[in-house]
Amino acid sequence: MQQNDTIRKYKSHTGGQIGIGTLIIFIAMVLVAAVAASVLITTSGVLQQDAQATGKEATKEVSSNLMIQKVEGFRSKNSSADMANTVDLLKITLGLRAASEPVDLSAVVISITDGYQTNNVIYAGNKNSLAPRADFDGNMSGFSTDKDVNLYKLVTENTTIGNAEINITYTNAQYYFTVDTIRDEDDSFSQNSPVITTGDFVVIYVATVSPTSVSTGYTTLYEMNVTSSLQSSGLNLEPRASINLAMTPESGASSNADFILPTTFGSYEAVQLYP
Repeated sequence: MQQNDTIRKYKSHTGGQIGIGTLIIFIAMVLVAAVAASVLITTSGVLQQDAQATGKEATKEVSSNLMIQKVEGFRSKNSSADMANTVDLLKITLGLRAASEPVDLSAVVISITDGYQTNNVIYAGNKNSLAPRADFDGNMSGFSTDKDVNLYKLVTENTTIGNAEINITYTNAQYYFTVDTIRDEDDSFSQNSPVITTGDFVVIYVATVSPTSVSTGYTTLYEMNVTSSLQSSGLNLEPRASINLAMTPESGASSNADFILPTTFGSYEAVQLYP
């Protein structure tokens, strides 16, 4: 009898509460869950975007967009039988790797060392890097939209930047490089704005005129009549010299080319150095 009373007691408490109060509580719980879910989704989306942006920036910083295709060297001469025993001009063929972002060559720094001296050269049209003051124009003196004029001035002239109060003179061969385009389908490149994009190919000229070539007074370099007016870069790219070449863009890792010059140049005016 007692057992039956207990069963009836449990059965009398199986009914759930219903009414407007319960409905309000239920709706409130649903709204709180929805708000929490919305916050979580929004937060995860922001975090995902930040992570992607950080990943892209990190990849950009550690990857090298510049791709050195080839490096050739040219010797100064008076004739085919009278040539320098040093490489006095480097011709670097350069492109970009697949899916690379555009690169502004005016912001690229090229470092070249022969084991004894290192030259850090910038684009001849760069107005800021070598300027001793913000209101000075720091590009190579006489910089032109004519690539041939720029190349000639690179190996034969000096640049004085400043005014009567403050001025600095640079030997162009030690501080600048010039550029010429090979392929530029999208017209992104000009002497005043040397921007290259994927698929473009350019030639960068780096002067490596040796002191010996200057003192000898050679008259011709890379088919240019330099009339014994070559300016020294301070470098000596002679046979067996070990050369390190590094090109550092505004963002991203450097692109390097290390090579050893041949044991002899023979009778060749142009010498393949890399690869």
